[in-house]
Amino acid sequence: VYMALTKNKEVLEFVNTCAELTQPDKIIWIDGSANQIKQLKSEAVKSGELIKLNEHLLPDCYLHRTAVNDVARVEDRTFICTANKEDAGNVNFWLDPKLAYHLASEIARASMKGRTMYVIPFSMGVVGSEFSKIGIEITDSIYVVLNMNIMTRVGKSCLDRLGKTGSFTKCFHAKCNVDADKRYILHFPEDNTIISVNSAYGGNVLLGKKCLALRIASYLGKNEGWLAEHMLILGVTFPDGEKKYIAAAFPSACGKTNLAMLIPPKSYLERGYKIECVGDDIAWIRVGEDGRLWAVNPENGFFGVAPGTNERSNFNALQATKRGTIFTNVALNTDDMTVWWEGLSEHCPPNMLDWTGKPYDGSGTAAHPNSRFTAPAVNCPCVSPDFNSETGVPLSAIIFGGRRATTTPLVYQAKSWEHGVFIGSAMSSETTAAASGQTGVLRHDPMAMKPFAGYHMGDYFAHWIEIGKQLKKPPEIFNVNWFRQDADGKFIWPGFGDNMRVIEWILKRCGDNPIGAEETPIGFVPKPDDINIEDMNLSVDALKEILSVDKDKWIKEAEEIEKYYAETIGSRIPDELYACLEELKRNCKNKKEG
Repeated sequence: VYMALTKNKEVLEFVNTCAELTQPDKIIWIDGSANQIKQLKSEAVKSGELIKLNEHLLPDCYLHRTAVNDVARVEDRTFICTANKEDAGNVNFWLDPKLAYHLASEIARASMKGRTMYVIPFSMGVVGSEFSKIGIEITDSIYVVLNMNIMTRVGKSCLDRLGKTGSFTKCFHAKCNVDADKRYILHFPEDNTIISVNSAYGGNVLLGKKCLALRIASYLGKNEGWLAEHMLILGVTFPDGEKKYIAAAFPSACGKTNLAMLIPPKSYLERGYKIECVGDDIAWIRVGEDGRLWAVNPENGFFGVAPGTNERSNFNALQATKRGTIFTNVALNTDDMTVWWEGLSEHCPPNMLDWTGKPYDGSGTAAHPNSRFTAPAVNCPCVSPDFNSETGVPLSAIIFGGRRATTTPLVYQAKSWEHGVFIGSAMSSETTAAASGQTGVLRHDPMAMKPFAGYHMGDYFAHWIEIGKQLKKPPEIFNVNWFRQDADGKFIWPGFGDNMRVIEWILKRCGDNPIGAEETPIGFVPKPDDINIEDMNLSVDALKEILSVDKDKWIKEAEEIEKYYAETIGSRIPDELYACLEELKRNCKNKKEG
């Protein structure tokens, strides 16, 4: 017996169907009230699902441990289920929708017996804004409820927004037995539905996160004429008070969160530069009436990787975790009931339980390498005042980035919107030894969307080209590479806060009176004098080296891109991108400097 919070027939039908299938003992609707959330936290502490941390040092913070077989997103168990296999594209795993529904139903049948089923109405984006998309997540996990309450906007206001007839994304999650062999993360873009079974790890079960915000939203965006992107959004205020916004896409391990919450070098702060974070992971982008692109972060919190986060690497992210945060799979300092992970401090505290709950003896890692914090965005010291804006922020620039030891310069600018889409489509990073046992293997990740595009990647590129045709004032598009190495394999550019120096040049290239640049076969590169390297441990020669463009290397790069297009993306790649590829080849083979 339960009190439904809505008269929306489709919502009620969805809830009843899930209840009949899973047979929970009890159904609770999440209304988003502080009282209800508090009650659920104390229930989770009683059951051992959460461990309460030191209220004085980490107020309202908790630790959660997942099963050891359930610690990360599982790309090979993540499927796009479309009627035609072709529509899912070659970079996604595909399942026939009929089979997928049947499979999931059999796995979830009677799986909530003896458990409570929670109904979570949530909004991605500010409730009531043009950007907002409503979802209903069904789950049998308090952990999911509490994380969704941080990551999205949860509660009755979402149902009020839906009214009696509004449509929503159906999100069904059942922990089942957390059986890795029967784990499925299923997306049905044509039905606006997501199903997750046999996982309890955030990335697979917080269905507003990558599942709705990227895989389903990218498909909705294609049909409705907007973009759902794996991008941070940051605002830069100049000393004269002018403010400009950037969206940027990076594959993992390329410094995305650090850039989203960047603290500029001291000399920039003294001159009055300021950085504000609108979002660290996802951008929903629409064409405004003024012909510019406007972006919002549809999330309400940060789901960040803990290891390596410290006061030096990311002061703002660390501050965001100091209250109201749920930590997952980090180590527990039993002396004072605080948390610890590799990189938080130089020395590991003495009395620690590792991420599995066993006393830590110094072997292996204390925190899981993919351990996480779920922190409210309002906690971040540099959160933008535009964070809750219903209209979003206008983009001056879009940045793509990867991790390349050679070839790609520190920064270069596309010659046009189409050329920018080409650069994004060709994004790649070299693997590090830790990842694959051999260094320098190229991993392509177009627009950092390889695991997240909910439809054919060729169609996705074509959608970008279409959006460009609607723009009167398109943002300028750039590529950055913080990771160029010298002959000894050391990074030449220091990165972190100093990336502000590149951001400054990028924004000076945007607007009515752009600063000059050198034209090269691949696009526009800064003149060395235009990158400010004062107070930096970097010589002018080293700067020239990381801005250099080697035509022979780029001939090889063009061949690599062509091979990737043909063998991995397949058909449906827009002609405009092939035209850019041909131009790149011509420019590099033309030995005369243009």
